[in-house]
Amino acid sequence: MTDDSPFSPSRRAFIDLLAAGLALTSLPASRAFAQSSNLTAMKIATIGAGREGGALGTLYAKLGHKVMFSSRHPDELKDLVAAAGPTARAGTVADAVAFGDVIFLVVPYTAVEQIGREFGAALAAKPLVLDVSNPIARRDGQAIVDKVASEGGAGLVTAKLLKGARIVRAFNAIGSGGLEKNAHRSGEPLGIPIAGDDKGAIDLASRLIREAGFEPVLIGGLAKGKYLVPGTPLGGMHTPTELRQIAATLN
Repeated sequence: MTDDSPFSPSRRAFIDLLAAGLALTSLPASRAFAQSSNLTAMKIATIGAGREGGALGTLYAKLGHKVMFSSRHPDELKDLVAAAGPTARAGTVADAVAFGDVIFLVVPYTAVEQIGREFGAALAAKPLVLDVSNPIARRDGQAIVDKVASEGGAGLVTAKLLKGARIVRAFNAIGSGGLEKNAHRSGEPLGIPIAGDDKGAIDLASRLIREAGFEPVLIGGLAKGKYLVPGTPLGGMHTPTELRQIAATLN
């Protein structure tokens, strides 16, 4: 015989579960996804707060993570911080490296070497450095692009410059405008190709990418990072299925 009184344990459990479900449906889709997946808020720091770094940091701040945007002039980031919401703040690069559990590296590729010299040891202690930086001729110069290519591509070169860091390349060929537009889009999610050598870092990056409403597609180790730049077959916007098909054709 079951106890169906209004205050029985079984009835209370059902009411609590129903209330939680109703509360969850009242949240924005991204926040509801995060809470329903029992994801833990993390401290995320962006080294670089331009269009891409600003868009990525804002995306994760709105998911409830604590985010620090950084630049050489953090006082110029007030509008970005205000738009990102109450979990966001700004600081210097040194502040960001000290703050973040996860670091998003979103800088001109010519800056990576200096970041490695100044903060390499600290970055090596992080569980994940998400490398979004690309060598681009019109900004960094053709000589830099050629040099990076001759040394195996951006994945291997970033690993060389940030010795010991747990690096995953991701978000390299989707513009800032595409991030917000495609996060948690209806239907099949947008695929995000990633490359990395450290399993723990890959797992953490994959979790963060899924939380933002995309689908990570591991194409290989950091040696494959040379394909994660604009203008390659993996660049642009593809479904996960399309990315896997393209990746199968690459050496």
